[in-house]
Formats: sequence, C-alpha cells, structure tokens
Amino acid sequence: MNNETTTLISLQKAMKRLDHKLQALKAQFKQLDFTKDNLTQKFEHHSKMMASQAAQDELWTAVLALKFTSMELNIVYSYVIEVLICLHTHVLEKLPDLVSGLPTLASVLRRKVKNKCIRVVWESVLEECGLQESDITALCTFFIAHGNKAEHYSAKVRQMYIRDVTFMITNMVKNQALQDSLLRAVQLIEKGKAVKASEEQRSSLKELIPTVKN
Repeated sequence: MNNETTTLISLQKAMKRLDHKLQALKAQFKQLDFTKDNLTQKFEHHSKMMASQAAQDELWTAVLALKFTSMELNIVYSYVIEVLICLHTHVLEKLPDLVSGLPTLASVLRRKVKNKCIRVVWESVLEECGLQESDITALCTFFIAHGNKAEHYSAKVRQMYIRDVTFMITNMVKNQALQDSLLRAVQLIEKGKAVKASEEQRSSLKELIPTVKN
C-alpha cells in the first residue's frame, strides 16, 4: 500500500467522522429547536393565562365597585337576567332533544366545552344575538356578584323608574369591557321589545282591515 492509498483511506475515514459529527450536530440542533418551540408555546400559554387572569380580576373588581343605588342595580340586573334567559331559551329551541340535559344556562356553558354540537349551537346563538364570549363572561360575573340581592323589574316598572338606562350605564360603569357588555344586553332586550311591539301592531292592523272594508 503506497502513501497515496494510505492518505486516501485516512481522508475517507476523516470524512466519515466529520459526517457523523455533522449528523450528531443536526440531531442536537433539531432537539434544541423542538425544546425552543415547546418552551415558546408554554410561555405564550402562560402569558395568555396571566392576561386572562388579570382581565378576570379587573372585571370582578369593576363589578364589585359599581355604585348603583338599589333601584339602579335592580334595573341593570333585570336586563342581565333577561339576556341570560333569552340565550338559554334560544339554545333549547335549537336542541329540542337535549332539553332535559340542559336545564340551566350554566349546564350549557359546562357541556359546550366537550360537546361540539352544543358548542356550535351556542356560537350560533351568540352570533344571532350580536354577543361575544367576553360579553357572557361579564354578564355572568355581574349576575354572580349581585344576583343574591337584586330583584327583577318588568319592562313597565323599569320605564317608570328611568327613561335612559344606556346613559346611566355609560355614566356610571367605568370599566369599558363591562360597560360595553351591559349596553349590548340592554340593546338586545330593547330590540326584542321593539320587534314584539311591531308584530303586535301588524296583527292589530290585520284585524282592523275587515272592519274597514265593511
């Protein structure tokens, strides 16, 4: 074996060792990338959880800090409870086979997490009502905080006490998220009343038509 052959064999062995080292480095970099991605995901999840917790704490603070009189609290509570009942009713209308298994709105909120059918219907109802999950969180927080001491007022009673509830909410609720959710609740209920009044008016006109013809 001459020197050239020996040199070539040594070079080939060195190239193989280098190739093995490169492959090992690639595997290490791949593992480092995986670890980095995993840590990034965990950090983002933790950041979202922290932000969510901070938002929830801020919401609870805002709800508990409300300076409504007893009458004002009852009026706002009345809109909130009517919206929650409305949502529950709409869900049951779309899921008649699950009525017995969804006796309350709380049961809907619990079961929609794992039940895709309930979740799809719930999202559909929210969209139809012009609400978002953040609105439900705010309204449920208000209900939990004040439901034990508040009283429901009918629409006629509410109108007797205050003419412009939106002005009251805008003026007294400083937390923007809570304010927006309460205003949307009022809008949803008042819009429903307007639709109902319009339907009743059309019905009354239809009843008058035969009389006019005669």
